[in-house]
Amino acid sequence: QPVEATDDAFWDQFWADTATSVQDVFALVPAAEIRAVREESPSNLATLCYKAVEKLVQGAESGCHTEKERQIVLNCCRLLTRILPYIFEDPDWRGFFWSTVPGAGRGGGDEDDENARPLAESLLLAVADLLFCPDFTVQSHRRSTVDTAEDIHSIDSCEYIWEAGVGFAHSPQPNYIHDLNRTELLKLLLTCFSEAMYLPPSSDSSNTNPWVQFFCSTENRHALPLFTSLLNVVCAYDPVGYGIPYNHLLFSDYREPLVEEAAQVLIVTLDYDSSTSSSPTVDGTTTGTAMDDVDPPGPDNLFVNYLSRIHREEDFQFILKGVARLLSNPLVQTYLPNSAKKIQFHQELLVLFWKLCDFNKKFLFFVLKSSDVLDILVPILYFLNDARADQSRVGLMHIGVFILLLLSGERNFGVRLNKPYSVRVPMDIPVFTGTHADLLIIVFHKIITSGHQRLQPLFDCLLTIVVNVSPYLKSLSMVAANKLLHLLEAFSTTWFLFSAVQNHHLVFFLLEVFNNIIQYQFDGNSNLVYAVIRKRNVFHQLANLPTDSQSIQKGLQRKKKTPEPISRTNSQDGVSMEGSRPAAPAEPGTLKTSLVATPGIDKLTEKSQVSEDGTMRSLEPESSQPSPEGNPPSAVSDGEPWSGEASHPRRDRRRISSASSIGQWNPTPDWVMSWKSKLPLQTIMRLLQVLVPQVEKICIDKGLTDESEILKFLQHGTLVGLLPVPHPILIRKYQANSGTAMWFRTYMWGVIYLRNVDPPIWYDTDVKLFEIQRV
Repeated sequence: QPVEATDDAFWDQFWADTATSVQDVFALVPAAEIRAVREESPSNLATLCYKAVEKLVQGAESGCHTEKERQIVLNCCRLLTRILPYIFEDPDWRGFFWSTVPGAGRGGGDEDDENARPLAESLLLAVADLLFCPDFTVQSHRRSTVDTAEDIHSIDSCEYIWEAGVGFAHSPQPNYIHDLNRTELLKLLLTCFSEAMYLPPSSDSSNTNPWVQFFCSTENRHALPLFTSLLNVVCAYDPVGYGIPYNHLLFSDYREPLVEEAAQVLIVTLDYDSSTSSSPTVDGTTTGTAMDDVDPPGPDNLFVNYLSRIHREEDFQFILKGVARLLSNPLVQTYLPNSAKKIQFHQELLVLFWKLCDFNKKFLFFVLKSSDVLDILVPILYFLNDARADQSRVGLMHIGVFILLLLSGERNFGVRLNKPYSVRVPMDIPVFTGTHADLLIIVFHKIITSGHQRLQPLFDCLLTIVVNVSPYLKSLSMVAANKLLHLLEAFSTTWFLFSAVQNHHLVFFLLEVFNNIIQYQFDGNSNLVYAVIRKRNVFHQLANLPTDSQSIQKGLQRKKKTPEPISRTNSQDGVSMEGSRPAAPAEPGTLKTSLVATPGIDKLTEKSQVSEDGTMRSLEPESSQPSPEGNPPSAVSDGEPWSGEASHPRRDRRRISSASSIGQWNPTPDWVMSWKSKLPLQTIMRLLQVLVPQVEKICIDKGLTDESEILKFLQHGTLVGLLPVPHPILIRKYQANSGTAMWFRTYMWGVIYLRNVDPPIWYDTDVKLFEIQRV
């Protein structure tokens, strides 16, 4: 039966208990009970929520000076964290927090404007106030405690930023009680924002999250100090601390849960579709065409706004160093096993790094200005290589590849890759001596040849990255050169070319890589030239690809005998690096969340041409012309959706390589001719025509079978004047679009769902944004 809202004795029992933890609240308030109250006595659930929010508001008003008040605030916080997901899962209740509660004014007729605040707004403002509450979540600046307690409304929270870093030089004394309290409040905040999990993915990205929208608006007077606190706490964190081995086993680290929570809240508040809005450009002006004077510059979301306006070099340095330190942490190999702490929130960090580069172009240019970008590249390649066989980590593979695609659109990235690779992170790849470019190619080859089936939609993206950097690669190692040729060999078999409508694009990408290196970097690349000469039959077979129906059918028959998409044979895989473990598949039963499809490479990127002076100009897509690969642009995107996992389980089970989703697709002679005639083989054929006779002559004259002599000859050879006129360099730059914005939203919330297991905030609730699946 309904309990009166005025029955304080009844309601107070919910938060008066002194010694609870958030885990206790989850154990004491079972899911079935919350749902029962929701269905059978809704007025009681409504009153409970309203009362809990009221207690938080009172705590924020009074400044929580007594231990008892702090305990009440924390208990209300835990209770709301427990209940909110059950409010969100029921569409009838979803509007409840956005309604005003009758008679909820705090007495006095002059508070009419206060009465009209929806519950959600009161809750969010109270949490924001409580996050800067002296002696509760921040150090008090007052010396004496005698009745000079700071008035929470008069304090300038910018003086109470939690950690030194961007825009704040003072590093407060660490206080683990404050850290614990902040963590609990941030957990509640994250739960408030999680309403997004209960709405199905939609292509319409305009449905902004009302909780995030309000919290990141000018209504929140703490928006700037809170944004700065979250960013600084994450970027200043050093999990290894003072480097005492086994330190983390002896002392519980109170900072880490706070850092994780801060990273999660930060990426959720930055969930913003930059493709639909006028986003601030490099110099901070906006690129919207319809910019009137009345429009505020930049997005209304203040967190996105602040992020896009960071510009000081030392701030960029602090952020980049912090993110690189944390991303490299799982790679830290110590001589004592388990002696160094390993963080688990690298996926959140990758999303944060993505947002930084996407919303703040000055940051992107700063990252690429020095070889510091390699401190981000190596961990990403490590994660990609490590996760390639694990179905539960498809999302991690995608975000790693997206970041590299974004970076590869800038010339500097290709140039930086020429730095020799000396750090020896144990990875399950062949040992090689060379540059970071070699590392990238070897890892990509490993993903393509020994990753699981679900990664096939990423092949376009992986090869686009290699194409984008290829004009700048000064000298590839023999190992990497052989890997590239092995990929061409695998992708140019007749069954692979004829078995799906877009497979031939992979051959076009690889030929473009060879052409770029031969035309622009011939001098240092004798290894690649030698590999091309050795495998010349692959190029001749491509040039003579049969186009008659009978041969096409015969090519497809061959496929049925070789089910493995790409053989590992004849790829000279040397011994793997010592200390490395092979990439393992997911443990059976591992939980994973589904992802929405991502756009095809044609929608994901736009082509830019590099001029003589190195500047880029965007190429207008010619809508009526067929794309260079020789089929109408739509044919790519209408085929298999370019997705890590199709969002419907029934599509999940189909092998992506088989047929495209337009019914049963059949290759025709006309279709093969349409793209075969466009294969860019001229440069390579000319090179073979000139060099093969010379190399053969050396071999006959000197009776040589030794590579080194031939390589020496190729190093000093030149093709100046013998090759066709160099083609202009084409770069495919990532472009923001609502498809990737939606993908990021589902990926990010999926990560947050799976990572919050203690307490399991969303477990077993009716989440709609993704499906929870077991491997």
